[in-house]
Amino acid sequence: QVQLVESGGGLVQTGDSLRLSCAASGFTFSSCGMGWFRQAPGKEREFVASISRSGDTTNYSDSMKGRFTISRDNAKNTLYLQMNSLKPEDTAVYSCAASYSRVVPAPRQANQYTYWGQGTQVTVSS
Repeated sequence: QVQLVESGGGLVQTGDSLRLSCAASGFTFSSCGMGWFRQAPGKEREFVASISRSGDTTNYSDSMKGRFTISRDNAKNTLYLQMNSLKPEDTAVYSCAASYSRVVPAPRQANQYTYWGQGTQVTVSS
């Protein structure tokens, strides 16, 4: 079965860094664009970053560009999100997702994604 399993979340202090991982199985990882989304309590799901099949194209939310870096290792079927200079407002459940879009290599819209992980909690204390 298709699985996307996030890991690497936790409790950190303002200014700290975390690296999230998303392990994919049950589908051809290298055929899909991949994305990270987050959802904080009481807020809608928000786009974080995305990356094309080969990794040559990346997209970021404006508020996270410069702090977060998305990457992938197709040989390991793994997606990553490096998060630096974390702020309390980054506190959320972070989920990875896979897209089969042939038009947009690294989609920003949630409705372009087919498979979703359950998420990993990131908490940033002030």
